[in-house]
Amino acid sequence: MNKGEPAAITPELYKAIIAIVDERIKDIRVTREDFDELRGVVKELAQAQSRTEERMGRLEEAVERLAQAQSRTEERMGRLEEAVERLAQAQARTEEEVRNLAQQVGKLSENIGSSLEDIAKVVLPGYLERHFNIHIDDELERRFFVVDSEEIEMNIYGEGKKNGKKVVILGEVKSRIYEREVEGFIQEVSKLLPVLKGKGGVFKVMFGYLIHPSAAKLGEAQEVILVASYQR
Repeated sequence: MNKGEPAAITPELYKAIIAIVDERIKDIRVTREDFDELRGVVKELAQAQSRTEERMGRLEEAVERLAQAQSRTEERMGRLEEAVERLAQAQARTEEEVRNLAQQVGKLSENIGSSLEDIAKVVLPGYLERHFNIHIDDELERRFFVVDSEEIEMNIYGEGKKNGKKVVILGEVKSRIYEREVEGFIQEVSKLLPVLKGKGGVFKVMFGYLIHPSAAKLGEAQEVILVASYQR
């Protein structure tokens, strides 16, 4: 080989070069496959991220709707609390009005009772004398007794004579007389009998505006005279 001419490639050198080039191509191919695989993974990650963001968006919308619903619920609860408060105030006013009405009714009942009692004191003496030949010595009055530490009140009390014999008049005044009123009166009179011994016979009478048939029946059985305010 002359000086200055390129060296000839021997078959051995050619094979060596070809082997090196093939190896480099393999490396490049592996690297390309890895890159393609990596790009596929990145693409999948990007798709997953997109789906995640989409779900997060839907979740944020749901949370927003829930927050709005909660706000509306709180608003309705506020209105309900106000309504309950107004109802409680109205109830308190109603209870106060009922108490006032009860007091007025009580006062009216006392006034009616007093008036009816006054009527009884005027009507009964003449009625008892005309119908039962009972003459009352003095005016009828209200009287209180104490029996075994218990105070017992009689609206009507009087002493007199019947056919010349002493009698004691015990009476109760009620605007409306039913069977239960007669029963209560009889129980009160029975407690007084021991302390009235020696005063003569006991004459029981009840006076009122209205006398129920059940009261009249029991009164007849228990010897209680029932007198209505219109009777003379």
